[in-house]
Amino acid sequence: MFDKSYRQRLEADLAQWEADGVIAPAAASSIRKALPPLAPGINIAVVVAIVGGLLIAAAFLAFVAAHWTEIARLLRFSILLAGMVVAGGLGAWFASTGRDVLADLCASIGAIIFGAGIALVGQMYHLGDDFAGGMLLWSTGAFLAALLTGSRGALAVGLAAASIWTCMRVYDAPDALHLQFVAAWLIAAAIAFAWHSRAAAHLVAVAAIPWWVATSLRFDVDGAQPSFVLANGAALLFGAGLAIAAAPSPRAQRLGSVLSIYGALSLAVVAFLEVTTVDDVFRLRTAPVAAQPPWAVLCGVAGVILALASAGLTRRVGEVLAACAIGLVLVAAPIWPASAGGEPWFAYAALLLAMLCLVVSGVLDDVRPRIVAGWLGIAGVIAGITWAVKGSLLRRSAFLAAAGLIAVVFASALNRLLPRAER
Repeated sequence: MFDKSYRQRLEADLAQWEADGVIAPAAASSIRKALPPLAPGINIAVVVAIVGGLLIAAAFLAFVAAHWTEIARLLRFSILLAGMVVAGGLGAWFASTGRDVLADLCASIGAIIFGAGIALVGQMYHLGDDFAGGMLLWSTGAFLAALLTGSRGALAVGLAAASIWTCMRVYDAPDALHLQFVAAWLIAAAIAFAWHSRAAAHLVAVAAIPWWVATSLRFDVDGAQPSFVLANGAALLFGAGLAIAAAPSPRAQRLGSVLSIYGALSLAVVAFLEVTTVDDVFRLRTAPVAAQPPWAVLCGVAGVILALASAGLTRRVGEVLAACAIGLVLVAAPIWPASAGGEPWFAYAALLLAMLCLVVSGVLDDVRPRIVAGWLGIAGVIAGITWAVKGSLLRRSAFLAAAGLIAVVFASALNRLLPRAER
């Protein structure tokens, strides 16, 4: 909450209120004294030091790579081990002197060198049959480094390695869900919660996407469109984020708000994909659209329930509309097979209404990323409807015109019903 942008806005507001006589100078001074000190930022010297360190590391790696075949196996391993020790030692020294950014960078470099060490051992002793297992080992080591050092960079390395690991496992065994990644993701989410770090929350939210993408493209989903499976994942991420943010804990609020932002953006992307991939613009499946996997449907239903539960706790109308947006995107999926003989007008209407609900939800709750996601979703859905291959373009234009008129009537009704202060 007490980040630099917030403090700048607060300082400007305090100066304005003091100038207008709203608060006394003593009250403004008391507010400023009550605020905790800002964490030191990244100055020019730190940036130059980071660039210099990266150049030295790149030069070292280039030198080793140029003489790689001439270096004995034991010496290769010793070089990488020494690199981890040096990175850890420098990180500890930077941390003791209060240079947290450089300490985080050193921990990240150490985690990367650890992965290189795993690859080297596998190459030297011909252990390359299980690349996914190597990625799991790398991810585990990076997670341990993140726990020991509090490094956001090491957490990023661990999540990246875990994402590659799960994609490999899904490719190797498409007939089974790779639930082990879910356990690893929950561990990373617990770390982000314990750190109360927005950067870590962003990393965790991004890491949830590769698993859903890889799972939606599994070969055993007979004829089902990946966008339908992704819709359930976006629903779960959005609803769970809202529910977590409804908790009284500031840590939960920070983590949940970030998860809900990525959930809203994912929902908008999925709405665009449903139109473009199902309606013959881009065809990802040649078989007829099949029923969605039951586990995916349960995830989507859970997302709607969690969003409604959050709305019940926070008493925010915007979150009710967010739950409606989630439900409408999910409802659009089974409408497409029912409209196989003609245009899926009801599916189009459901997606447009879903994105409109998302925009209004963000406006009512004053959540700008949700507003942006809704507008992007509206633009994507309209573009998909307009440029779809099958069907009459004249009918599509009539449908869009009717939808626009309904939206104008709805806006007029809202303008009359809402109090002037809330318009």
